[in-house]
Amino acid sequence: MIYYKKLKPIQAITFDLDDTLYENTSVIVKAEQSLIELMHNQYPATRKVDKSFWRSQQKAHILSKPLLKNDMGELRRLSLESGFKALGLSGNELKTATNRCFEHFYFQRSNFKLNGNIHSLLKTLSDKLPLVAITNGNVDTNQIGLEGYFSACFKASVRLPMKPNIAMFDAAQAHLNIPHGNILHVGDNLPKDVYGAIKAGFQAAWYAEDRSMNIRNEKAPVLPHIQLSKLSQLLDLI
Repeated sequence: MIYYKKLKPIQAITFDLDDTLYENTSVIVKAEQSLIELMHNQYPATRKVDKSFWRSQQKAHILSKPLLKNDMGELRRLSLESGFKALGLSGNELKTATNRCFEHFYFQRSNFKLNGNIHSLLKTLSDKLPLVAITNGNVDTNQIGLEGYFSACFKASVRLPMKPNIAMFDAAQAHLNIPHGNILHVGDNLPKDVYGAIKAGFQAAWYAEDRSMNIRNEKAPVLPHIQLSKLSQLLDLI
């Protein structure tokens, strides 16, 4: 554990999810591959296109509505719809294909189990003080077994833009009704989690589950208050 700044008393903790509580990249890669396999099996027209086709759908939607970059779920749904439409689907067939593929991906995107130590830690923490999730992603917290630990979960959307925008931090603070400076945000991404938290007036703890932690290798616009070597060190702070 490395202290960079003095901590105030911690009355609540907010958590990033992806790559903080679990490694997320391999999960997304598997979900993407599962979606491709489903599309190729059920919708032969998709065999004629590659990933660049679907990326071009996303880019077109973001160009027409830039705020969509904050809502990966809606962006994916719209991209599936426009992509299938470009491949010749229409009417009920278009609607069914879009919904089926959208739901398949988001099931697979949350189709993993958390380390038992994470469950134990969150249970202990949640018994002592309120916890809130703040994520730029859209994992299904109920499917992965996190629902019972958090009093709220804020996910990036058009209305609540992605971190480092302070909108989700402010929403969490309003939900908790605790002073900004007494809330500790824990996240893996220094430009998004740490910078966003500090900009919002929170305290910030840096912890990454998906990589070795050397702050010299990171893009760090600001330093966190504290760097954790393991998440269980949070118990020493409360």
